[in-house]
Amino acid sequence: MMELVTDFFDTRNDPDQISVTPEEQKKLFAIHPATLSELSNEDGPIVWILMIPTTQIVMERFLSGKISEKQLLERTKLGDTYDAIYLCSASVLPEFQHKGLAKQVALDAINNIQRSHPIRSLFYWPFSDAGKALAISLARTCNMQLFERNQ
Repeated sequence: MMELVTDFFDTRNDPDQISVTPEEQKKLFAIHPATLSELSNEDGPIVWILMIPTTQIVMERFLSGKISEKQLLERTKLGDTYDAIYLCSASVLPEFQHKGLAKQVALDAINNIQRSHPIRSLFYWPFSDAGKALAISLARTCNMQLFERNQ
C-alpha cells in the first residue's frame, strides 16, 4: 500500500510533500491516532487514509501557498486545539475502488478526531478527480466548509 501511495504522489522526488517517514509517522500519531487510518482484510491493507488535524492559521498559510505540505506538518503543534483537518491522501487498492470504503474510513477518522477537537472545516490539495470527489462528499456528509489549495 505504501508503494502505491509513494508512486502516485511521487513523494520520493518532492521534498515538500509528507512521505510518512518513521519520524513523521511518530508525530502524526502524537497529533492524533486517527491521522493514519486503514481498512485491512486477511491479505493486508486495502484502504489507507492520511489526514492531519491542524489550526485554521496553518490551514490558511497552506492554502495560500505560503507553506508546503511538509511545513504544514511541522507547524502543527502537539497540544494545540485543532479546528481544521487536512485531507492529505486516500489510497485504495484497485480491486476495492468505487465501493465507498475510502469514504467510510475517512468519516470514521474525522468523527474520531472530532471527539477531541472542535473541527469546523476540511481542506485538501487535489491530485485526482477521485480525490476531489471524495473531499467534496466528506464535506457534505460532515456539513463542513471545504477549502481547496489551487497550486
